[in-house]
Amino acid sequence: MNSPNSVSEARDINLRDPALAAFLAWLIPGLGHFYQGRTAKAILFFVCILGTFLYGVYLGGSSELGWGRVVYASWRPSDRRFAYLGQVGAGLVALPALVQASRVRNGHEPFFNGFMAPPLLEREMINDPLDKQPPYNRDTLHKRLHLFFELGTVYTLIAGLLNVLAIYDAWGGPVFMEKKEEDEKSGGKSDSREGTPEKA
Repeated sequence: MNSPNSVSEARDINLRDPALAAFLAWLIPGLGHFYQGRTAKAILFFVCILGTFLYGVYLGGSSELGWGRVVYASWRPSDRRFAYLGQVGAGLVALPALVQASRVRNGHEPFFNGFMAPPLLEREMINDPLDKQPPYNRDTLHKRLHLFFELGTVYTLIAGLLNVLAIYDAWGGPVFMEKKEEDEKSGGKSDSREGTPEKA
C-alpha cells in the first residue's frame, strides 16, 4: 500500500500541456510522457509499443515481397482496410501507408519496393501468369505469407490500440485511488465485515 507521502508526491506530476503531450504520444509512443518528465513510462511505451509494431511488420513481409505489407491504407470497395484505423494509432511509423496509398491511387509506382503500399486488386492486374505479376498483388501476398499476413496485421493492430491507451494516459495523467470518507474519518482503517454472520 502506498504511503500518504508517496501518493501526494505522485499527484504533483506536471502534465504540462496535455493536448501537446497527447499529440507527441501519438506521434512517437512514449514521447508525450518524456515531454512530461515521466521517463520510465516513456521508455516502457517506446520499447513495448514500437517493438510490437515492428515485429508485426517483420512477420508480414519478406525480402522477396518487401516489408510492411500488412500495414496499408485502402478504402476501395473490394479492399476496405479497417485494420489500418487501429494501426495508425502507432503514429509516425504507420504514416508512410498514406503516402503510398496516394501514389498508387494516382497511378504512380510505390516507393521502397512497395513498403506499406496497398496491394493491387484483381481488376488492376495485367493478363500475365501469376508468377510474372508484381509482388504486391493480394493473391501473391496471401499465398506466399500464409498466416503470417494475419499475424503481422494483429501485432501491428495491437500496437496501435495500445498506443491509444498511452495517449490517454499522457493527456489525462495517472489514476490514483481515493480513500473513502469513512476511511479518512476512522483514521485510515477500513470497516471489514468479512466473517460476520448475517442476521436472519
